[in-house]
Amino acid sequence: MSNETRRSLEKDGYRALLFTPASPGGPTLLQSRRGTLIQRRFLDLIAAAKQLPHGLVLDGEVVVWSGSELSFEALQRRASSGGRTIQQLAAAMPAHFIAFDVLQKDGQELLSERYEERRAVLENLFAVHGLTPPWTLCPMRRDPALAQEWLQSWTEVQGVEGIVIKGLGQRYLSGARGWFKVCRRQTTEAVIGGVTGTLRLPQLLVLGRYDPDVRLRAVGRTTPLKPDAARQLADHLTEAGPGHPWTGVRFTATWGSREPLDPTLVAPDQVAEISADTAIERGAWRHPLRFVRLRLDVTATDVPPFGEGSQPSSG
Repeated sequence: MSNETRRSLEKDGYRALLFTPASPGGPTLLQSRRGTLIQRRFLDLIAAAKQLPHGLVLDGEVVVWSGSELSFEALQRRASSGGRTIQQLAAAMPAHFIAFDVLQKDGQELLSERYEERRAVLENLFAVHGLTPPWTLCPMRRDPALAQEWLQSWTEVQGVEGIVIKGLGQRYLSGARGWFKVCRRQTTEAVIGGVTGTLRLPQLLVLGRYDPDVRLRAVGRTTPLKPDAARQLADHLTEAGPGHPWTGVRFTATWGSREPLDPTLVAPDQVAEISADTAIERGAWRHPLRFVRLRLDVTATDVPPFGEGSQPSSG
């Protein structure tokens, strides 16, 4: 990487644009990545926007802290709440806005400016107005060594997934991704509890881990398997007999969706080594896992317990 790039942290939140009114008395708007106006869900942020100048457009992420972690579940609750619940959740789970770009300042559009220039405007905005939480300036540096340190240490915080790399000379690309995301990933193990496709040609794996009550809890699914991996697994998978712990359990295709997933249950006696990121909610990974290999040298009892995240087994 050259010095003409900057690195910033990648957080677990909702990408959003914040618009302050062009003149006093106008509305402050908060728009999701899909173009939906969501300011009614985050009235605490709208109230705090009185600290901001008029004619401003910020690009960033809305996040919710839960203790020392960023909670995507709490953020989803806030985004889907209504009625009196909105005020209650705002008090119990205040939102924060992490700004990483500025698209307009004092009514002047900055989309065609180099990112280096927009970043200077953003830093000046925070300094001049003395902005404090719920407004946070996303940290950013040019030093690759520091970025590597961030990737190793800052991602220990639940909800911080990795770093983002941007070119200093980039213009703002509306509707397109002009940066690279580098997530921290670790290898760990999970029990194979089901597959999609067939036992002879599995397409993806549904994985679990045992909780302290020795219940097999679903922790995620893999990305589609490569042909050689599918053939390897087919030699070791056995269709589940009566009493499988997931009998009657309903699965969804992705975390937080309602699209059903109908796996074939298998005997939970095989262990998969997987590559996983840090996006974990309620003990399960929100993003698909990558199958690395079958661990024939490890038993289900050696797998880290439910809730241990990406901690590898001792095997």
